Amino acid sequence: MTGKTKAAQVRDQVDHPIIDADGHFVEIGPILDDELATYLEETGGKELRDRYLASASRPFNTANVLANRDDPVVQQEWRSMPSWWGWQTKNTLDRATAHLPKLLYQRLDEMGIDFTLMYPSAVLGLIHTEGEMGAALARGANRYLASIFKPYKDRIAVGAIIPMSRPDLAIAELEYAVKELGAKTAVIAGFARRPLGDKPANGPQAVRADHYGIDSPYDYDPFWAKCVELGVAPVSHSSHLHLRVSRSVSNYAYNHIGALGTSHESLAKSLFMGGVTRRFPTLRVGFLEGGVAWACALYADLIGHWSKRNAEAILELDPDRLDVDGLMKYVKDFGDETMVGQLDRLRQFFSQPAARPKQLDEFSRALIRKAEDIRDLFVPNFYFGCEADDPLVGWAFADKVNPMGVQLRAMIGSDISHWDVPDMTKPVEEAYEMVEHGKISEANFRDFTFTNPLRLHAGMNPKFFEGTVCEAAAGKALAAGLG
Repeated sequence: MTGKTKAAQVRDQVDHPIIDADGHFVEIGPILDDELATYLEETGGKELRDRYLASASRPFNTANVLANRDDPVVQQEWRSMPSWWGWQTKNTLDRATAHLPKLLYQRLDEMGIDFTLMYPSAVLGLIHTEGEMGAALARGANRYLASIFKPYKDRIAVGAIIPMSRPDLAIAELEYAVKELGAKTAVIAGFARRPLGDKPANGPQAVRADHYGIDSPYDYDPFWAKCVELGVAPVSHSSHLHLRVSRSVSNYAYNHIGALGTSHESLAKSLFMGGVTRRFPTLRVGFLEGGVAWACALYADLIGHWSKRNAEAILELDPDRLDVDGLMKYVKDFGDETMVGQLDRLRQFFSQPAARPKQLDEFSRALIRKAEDIRDLFVPNFYFGCEADDPLVGWAFADKVNPMGVQLRAMIGSDISHWDVPDMTKPVEEAYEMVEHGKISEANFRDFTFTNPLRLHAGMNPKFFEGTVCEAAAGKALAAGLG
C-alpha cells in the first residue's frame, strides 16, 4: 500500500464499490458564458441572448460576488451575504481537478471513489430562473455538461439541471436531458418562488417558497410520473440562504449553516404530506449536502404529530365537544374571586361554536391510517447526501433511537470542488473514520457508500450502472433485493 492515499487504502479493504452521491464540478466562467449565450441565440435569437446578458440570472462566481455589496440597496432590502471565496486556491491540483473532467476522471482512484454522481456549481442558481428563460438556460447548461463529461460515463454521471417553476417546463427538460443527452440523474430546484401581492414601487417583490406538494398552485404529479417513467430519481440541492427571515446581511457562515437542511425539510415535508410518496410509491428523491439530522427529526416529528392529531385523535380537541357544564363546576369550585364573579361570561366564552377547517385530517393526502404508514412512505422514498465529516451521520443508523427501529438512507456526498473540502483525497478517509471510531459499523459504511446510493438511482432505473465500473457489483446487489 506504499504511496497510496488513505482513501485508496480504504477502498482496497472494503468488499464493495464506493459510490459518491454528490460530487461537484466547477464550470470555467468564460467558456460557460459563451456556451449559454450561443445556445440562447440559437434558440431565441439575439434578443433572448441580450436579455440574458443584461439580466441578473448569471452563473454564480464566488470570486467576485461581493462586488457592489456597498450599494445601499443591499442594506435596505437586507440581502443575504452570499457564498464568497468558495473555490480552492491553495491546492492548485484540486482546483484544476474541479475544472477539468479528464483530470477528475484520472484521480478517482486516488480519492477512493469508484463512481461519482457529479453536479455543476456555477449553474445551480440558474434552476431558480423562472419561466421560459429558466428553461432555455437549463437546456444550454445541460448540453454543455453532457458534452464535456461524455467520455467518462463509466465512472461519472453528470446531473442535468431541471427548472421547476412550472411542471410543463420541468417535464420538457427532463425528457430532453434523458432521451437526447443520455442523462441518468437530475438536480431539481427544491422550491419555486411565488410572488405575493403586487410588486411595491420601492423594494423587492415579496415571495414565498412553493415546495410542489402542499398549497402549490400547480399540479406537479405529471412531473413525478415522468420521473418514474424515465427512471430518474430527482435530487434537490437548493438552499433557503436567501429566503429565511433570520438572515444576515454581513455573515455568510450565519446564512449557510442549516440553509440546505431547512430547504430539504420543507421539500420533504411538502411531498410527504402532499401525498406524493403515496401516489408514487416507487419514486425516490435525494436531498444533497444537507446532512441527515434534519430528516431524523422530521421523521420522528411526523409520527409524533400524527399520533396526537390524526383523524380520530383530533376529535379529542374539538371545542364543540367540550363539557362546558362540567368545566364550569370546576371553575366555580376552584376558581379565584375574579373567575367566580364572571361565571356567565366565562360560560359564554367556552360555549362559542368552533371555527372548523375544510379538512380535519391534515394527513389525509398521504392516507395515513397507522404510524407504520409514515415509516413505509418515508424511509424507502427519501435519501440524504451527507458530507464525510458530518458527525451526525450515525443518527441515520441509530435504529435504537429512530422510531420503529428504522435506519434512514444516508449517502456519502464528497462535495469535492467546494470550499469545505480542502483536500479531495480526504472524504472517503474521513467517512471510514466513523467506523474506526465506533460511530457506525462496517455494514453501515457499506450502506453509506454503496447500498443507499445504489437504492436511490438503480432502484428507479435497474440499468443505471450498466456500462460502468460498478455494473457487476450493482447487478449482484440488485439480484439480492437491495435495490
